[in-house]
Amino acid sequence: MGTILRGMRHVRWHELRHARGSASQVPGTLSRIAWGDSESAEDALSDLGRWIGAMAAFDATAATVPFLWELAAMETVKDRAGVLGLLGTILAHGRAHRSEWTRDAHLAVLTGRVTAERLASDGDPAVRAAAGDLLVALGTHVCEACPPTEPTVRAGQRGPAERRSL
Repeated sequence: MGTILRGMRHVRWHELRHARGSASQVPGTLSRIAWGDSESAEDALSDLGRWIGAMAAFDATAATVPFLWELAAMETVKDRAGVLGLLGTILAHGRAHRSEWTRDAHLAVLTGRVTAERLASDGDPAVRAAAGDLLVALGTHVCEACPPTEPTVRAGQRGPAERRSL
């Protein structure tokens, strides 16, 4: 393994579950997305979508999301737009056997906002469009599992706490 996906070896995949069972095959699937030809990468992304992008979040979902952000950012990955789409699917689905799995998965997707912002100006029109769609989803995300967040304060603006103290 190169620099991309290096951190996968630190995850105890065999102890995690996804929609179809053990997550032990997730590292190989992520590797196929990273280094496979277009057909292999597309098949792997489809598999991953069924496992962690299903209508429910699992403990393997949150563990996989940081690696999806890595893949989305790598220009050599064949279907970066598909990876961004999967991240959007994960964020959209909230039903889980355990609400903390949903929360953890959603927070892992929300953490990648900076990457999505950078990809919104990517040279590939499909990546730009997928990143734009994902940014809209990130900006409007609200669900019962996630903690409420304060609106983002831009440089020079006052945040809600500062406005209250005036």
